[in-house]
Amino acid sequence: MSDNTVKENSVASVHYTGTLPDSGEVFDSSEGRDPLTFLVGHRQMIPGFEEEMMGATVGERREFTLTPERAYGDRDDEAVLQIPRENFAPLEEEAKLEVGMQLVAQMPHGPSPFTIVELTEEIVTGDFNHALAGKSLTFSVEVVELRDASEEELAHGHVHGPGGHHH
Repeated sequence: MSDNTVKENSVASVHYTGTLPDSGEVFDSSEGRDPLTFLVGHRQMIPGFEEEMMGATVGERREFTLTPERAYGDRDDEAVLQIPRENFAPLEEEAKLEVGMQLVAQMPHGPSPFTIVELTEEIVTGDFNHALAGKSLTFSVEVVELRDASEEELAHGHVHGPGGHHH
């Protein structure tokens, strides 16, 4: 029998709202959707989120603010790249490129989302930083369900079944 707190190798289902502390703007929320279910201790969540939820019980609500180091990291100026505009020719046949547009580049290590921050005739400047990099984030989190992970889930490193990962 588990002691029903959020701990390593437990499966936690939570409702959460994430806001930017400076503006109070909501950047993500599970309200009106299924709760977020994750396997604790397997790096599925940003580090500070799990740390702050450790020991919480079902029905408990916690609020906390994470500094960038404990969330999506600091902004990296080297992650702002200049890409020849001709690389976007196939895309431009279908859509007009605009500053602020989010696209995905196929990089050697896999798909990388980026935001267009500047456009000239020849160059597209893309910012590959996570949209929330360099920001402090405030979370309000309520634990709605807790259970121990199955051996299969532990072996695979993620949740199976409802609200989880399906193969």
